Amino acid sequence: MAFEDTMRSLREFDVNDLDFDNVGSWPLPVKLFIWVALFALVMVGGYYYHIKDLQTQLAQIEGKEVELKKDFEKKAFEAANLEAYRQQMAEMEESFGALVSQLPSDTEVPGLLEDITNKGLLNGLEISSIDLQPEVAREFYVELPIAISASGSYHDLGAFISGMAGLPRIVTLHDFNISARGDDANHLGMNIIAKTYRYKDGDA
Repeated sequence: MAFEDTMRSLREFDVNDLDFDNVGSWPLPVKLFIWVALFALVMVGGYYYHIKDLQTQLAQIEGKEVELKKDFEKKAFEAANLEAYRQQMAEMEESFGALVSQLPSDTEVPGLLEDITNKGLLNGLEISSIDLQPEVAREFYVELPIAISASGSYHDLGAFISGMAGLPRIVTLHDFNISARGDDANHLGMNIIAKTYRYKDGDA
């Protein structure tokens, strides 16, 4: 019987009798064991030298896929809300235009000085001087400081400052300096810098 012959040859087999120059004479079970061992080594080596690298690349691609999905969701949300964004942009441009219209041009500065003078006189102040200072160019606008020197009572000064906030043009107040004039504590002198702005066009 072939099976009995194989088992007998396996029992009679001695590892020391292995002849690598005559592998064909080895018993079949030994050959099968060697083949299985070689196959396992090839599979393990293939995993570590090829499949493992592929798995690393797959993990990187999966990570990029997650980022691309997030980016896609963000862009899809923006696309779905594009009309709302356009409406917001139109509203912002309208608001910006309204603000720019409050910035005086060069030709309107005399009118602004007249408005400041009238505010002071209406509130009972004595305007000593209103002096234009050198313009200061900023990134998007030009700043025009105006040095104002006036005197009056505490309440008159407060009413004047409040009135400045109600001007139709944008005017900000800086560098307050209030002091008593002589022995009369109710007669105060005020030095203040009022700044107005104009839009900086391409030629400014």
